[in-house]
Amino acid sequence: MTVLYLEALVAIGLALAALMAGAWVVQQKTGNSGWVDTIWTFSLGLTGAAASLWPVDGAEPNARQWLVAALVLAWSVRLGSHIAARSRHIGDDPRYAAFAKDWGADAPKKMFVFLQQQAYGSIPLVFAIFVAARAPAEGLRLQDWLGILILVIGIAGEGLADAQLKAFRQNPANKGQVCDAGLWGWSRHPNYFFEWFGWLAYPVIAIPFADPLSYPWGYAALLAPMFMYWILVHLTGIPPLEEQMLKSRGERYEAYQARTSKFFPLPPGNPPPRSTATR
Repeated sequence: MTVLYLEALVAIGLALAALMAGAWVVQQKTGNSGWVDTIWTFSLGLTGAAASLWPVDGAEPNARQWLVAALVLAWSVRLGSHIAARSRHIGDDPRYAAFAKDWGADAPKKMFVFLQQQAYGSIPLVFAIFVAARAPAEGLRLQDWLGILILVIGIAGEGLADAQLKAFRQNPANKGQVCDAGLWGWSRHPNYFFEWFGWLAYPVIAIPFADPLSYPWGYAALLAPMFMYWILVHLTGIPPLEEQMLKSRGERYEAYQARTSKFFPLPPGNPPPRSTATR
C-alpha cells in the first residue's frame, strides 16, 4: 500500500513538471505570463482527475473516484476558463512581469525554475485529491455529499466575487477606485477565500471520521487547504497583489485595508474619512 502511494507521488510530480514546462514554452513564445496560471489550473484538473481514476487493485473506478474526478474537473474548468478569458485581454500578468524585471537577463531561466517549483509545490494538492478518491468505504457517505456542498460553495462564491469585480471595473465611474462592492466589502480577497474554502472538500471526503485509524493516508488531504492558504495569503497571492494595489491606489487602498478583513469574510469596519473614501 505504501509503495502505491509513493508511486503516485512520483507520477504526480512528473506529470505536473512536464505540464508546467509546457506553460513555460507558452509564456516564452507569447510574452504573456497570464497563460501560466491558466495552464496551471487546467494541468491540476487533468492530473487530479487522472489520479482520482487510478485503478484500485485493477478494478474499475468506483463511485467515489468518479465523484472526486468530477469535482476537480468542475473546479478546473470554471477557474481555468475565467483566467483564460482575462489573459486574452492583458499584455502580461503584473506579478510575473515584476519577477521578470527583477531577474533581468536571467528571466527565461529563472522563470523555468520558478514554474518547476510551482509544479512540485502543487503535488500536495493533487495528492489530496488522490487520497480522497481512494477512501476505503462502500458507496457514497454523508461526508462525500458534504464535500460536494463545500466545493459547490467554493466555486459559486469565487465566481460571484469575480463577477462583482468585473462589473465594478466595467463601470467608467469607478476608474481608479477600489472595489468594495458585495463580497469585496467583507474581504479584500473574497475570490482567494472561496478558492481556499473549496479545497476543504478533499479532507472532508478523505478523513475516516467514523473510524479515525482506518485510513491514515486520508489525513494527508489536509495538506491541500494548508498549502493553498499558505500560497494565497503569504506567498504568490495576496502579498504581490496588495503591493501592486498600494502603488496604484495609494491612500484609497490603505483606507480599504483599514476597514476590510484581509482574507476571511467579516462585517466591514468603520468607514474611513471622506478624503480617503473609495467611492
